[in-house]
Amino acid sequence: MTEQTATRYRTIWVSDVHLGTPGCKAEHLVDFLKANQCETLYLVGDIIDGWKLTGGWYWPQEHTNVIRKVLTKAKRGAKVYYITGNHDEFLRRFVGFGLSMGNIHVVNEHVHVTADGRRLLVLHGDAFDVITRYHKWIAIAGDTLYENAMRFNRHFNRLRRRLGMPYWSLSAYAKHRVKSAVNIVSDFEESVAHECRRRGLDGVVCGHIHHAEMRDIDGVSYMNCGDWVESCTALAERYDGTIEIIRWVDFDQLNQVPPRNAAVEPLREVETV
Repeated sequence: MTEQTATRYRTIWVSDVHLGTPGCKAEHLVDFLKANQCETLYLVGDIIDGWKLTGGWYWPQEHTNVIRKVLTKAKRGAKVYYITGNHDEFLRRFVGFGLSMGNIHVVNEHVHVTADGRRLLVLHGDAFDVITRYHKWIAIAGDTLYENAMRFNRHFNRLRRRLGMPYWSLSAYAKHRVKSAVNIVSDFEESVAHECRRRGLDGVVCGHIHHAEMRDIDGVSYMNCGDWVESCTALAERYDGTIEIIRWVDFDQLNQVPPRNAAVEPLREVETV
């Protein structure tokens, strides 16, 4: 895939990459960034997983390749906003100094204006997660459980693939079937939308809960980027202001390294806003 043949968007949002963890689908993200060009790239938090890196260093070449690809985009003129999240909260201490490196700006949040004039609040969203904000030790413990669940899920799905069975997501099943998890996600979405409405903005783009979605919440356009651990999803704005969810990898290929120099046809969600 060359720059000339890449799909061009006005804006791309990516969140929850978790570089520094074994679950990060760095190869797929590099493939995505190579195949899609944009004028503005938002990295919507939890890009580098500082929580895990402080407990033990894990950083393969594929993770460096993601950083290099982002730097290349910035060098070629794309404006990059690195929105801080809870896993990369170590960067928040520098935000007050107006940390910028060329076209790369580190901020806690940003207001994006779409091509059709809508004003969108872009932030990671952890400030609206009660557990993350007030009970960090529970959040860290939960993160460890999540990582262990993902490790089990990888082995489980290798077995399913050998048996000719499709990919099955343990975390997605839990989020959608366990009532308390559904309520937590719903409360999060409502809280983010309420803050957006309070500021008089038209919509919000966030991450944090690893679930890509676009829906209307009482007149506010709620949009979540998803993640690059389990779903490999992003949001993209076309030049007419329409925003869509891009699901880059089919579930059955999540744990497979993308073939080199192969043409990739992404799966796109039907719904746009």
